[in-house]
Amino acid sequence: MNRFAKMTNPGYDLQKSFGFSKGHPIGPHEAADRIVADMVADGYYIDFIETLIKVDEKGYMGHKYNFRGLDDVVGDVLQAGFSYDKATGQFFEDQSQQITRNWGRLVEGDERQMAILRLDVVGNTAIVKSNPKQLIDKTYGDLRKIVTNAVVSRLGRLWTWEGDGALAVFMLGDYSRMAIFAGIEIISEMFIFNKMDNPLNSAIKLRIAVNSGHLTYSESETQYTKADTVKKAILLESKAAVPNSLVVSESLAMSQDQSLLNVFSDSKIVPNSTEKYRIYQVG
Repeated sequence: MNRFAKMTNPGYDLQKSFGFSKGHPIGPHEAADRIVADMVADGYYIDFIETLIKVDEKGYMGHKYNFRGLDDVVGDVLQAGFSYDKATGQFFEDQSQQITRNWGRLVEGDERQMAILRLDVVGNTAIVKSNPKQLIDKTYGDLRKIVTNAVVSRLGRLWTWEGDGALAVFMLGDYSRMAIFAGIEIISEMFIFNKMDNPLNSAIKLRIAVNSGHLTYSESETQYTKADTVKKAILLESKAAVPNSLVVSESLAMSQDQSLLNVFSDSKIVPNSTEKYRIYQVG
């Protein structure tokens, strides 16, 4: 059981949890109880169940394993408001029942690989000043609906929404690809919105950037915005993106398949920086 705990959380140390020295014997039942308790406390319980399902179905290092009671545990997770996707081997928060900022599975201080989508409304101050408040409220309400739909439909979460921008986060499934497609959808939907439905005297133009990397979950905006992954997304949005464009970091772009890469420009360098990026533009 300990090896599967380490597969879930590589930094997990069962002996340390008990306060024992390395190699100190621990009974299997005591070990199992402590591992489950630690996985719950550290926010890795659902991840641990996903690991056990994978090992139960596919084995591990040539060995077959059959975890008694696993079906009952899975049933409990489903009853708690999750659904299971066999293609990705992950539990997803049932979005028809609830949508929470932590996907119902992260706790404060939990560090994960995530993709960050940073969005900014170009010339927001001038737009607000030159249009009636009623039209501003309606238009920005429509913008928020477009952004929220693009993000949540791809299992992302909108962590911040300000008057002139937003920060969305993706963690589940092929999260980097989902973040990129969310950005493309938002840019494309707003292009159509400006042509067909925008009641303002000027178009709503967006700058969007996507980056991926480690991020520590926190309920505090001041905490997660300090992360290098978020800072880089903000840098790309403010220094590399142009109106009606989506910018992705070079490392993220190179991890995508060629068909997606083809819609972006060749590699460019952020002015006064060593950071590289690629850009997708509409209009």
